[in-house]
Amino acid sequence: MSDSEQLSSVSDQPPLFPPLPTPSLLQLIEAVLFVAGEPVTLEQLARVLEVSPEQIEAAIEELSASYAQRGIRLQRHGDQLMLVSAPEAASVIRRFLGSQNGQRLSHAALETLAIIAYRQPITRAQIESIRGVDSSAALRALLARDLICEVGRLETLGRPILYATTPTFLQQFGLTSLADLPPVDLPES
Repeated sequence: MSDSEQLSSVSDQPPLFPPLPTPSLLQLIEAVLFVAGEPVTLEQLARVLEVSPEQIEAAIEELSASYAQRGIRLQRHGDQLMLVSAPEAASVIRRFLGSQNGQRLSHAALETLAIIAYRQPITRAQIESIRGVDSSAALRALLARDLICEVGRLETLGRPILYATTPTFLQQFGLTSLADLPPVDLPES
């Protein structure tokens, strides 16, 4: 057999590894969020996937809807996204991981957290004017648990710290976004 005949017979054989189908935008977003392990911004997704933010938004809506009846959720906090386990699976996951129910938040910490969740970004003074008592200890407890974070400073005398909730807050309370918070009327600060 000549060299050209050998080459011809080799090219007639199917490839060892057939080409993979091109993944959809939904599949690519899901893959990136799966491997990220931490929140990913919409801007990061648009840049990495080389698509417009509008295309990312549309795909995110579709992914969220597809996860509604599954064991995972697409959690959104502002422009950050993360895959998380479904809140209704928490007890099984806790059992699987071998963790016990952690220390519960005090009434003061829960009250402070609710005010921050609904009024963010908010200063300690604004929180205290709503609660009517010092909130330093509650803020420290919430910061230590990564349920809130400092997001900047108010452009006023003394430049007080502004607080807001974190993606951990959403995860701990089984929310996919702040829009999932139930409506409530808070007094003006």
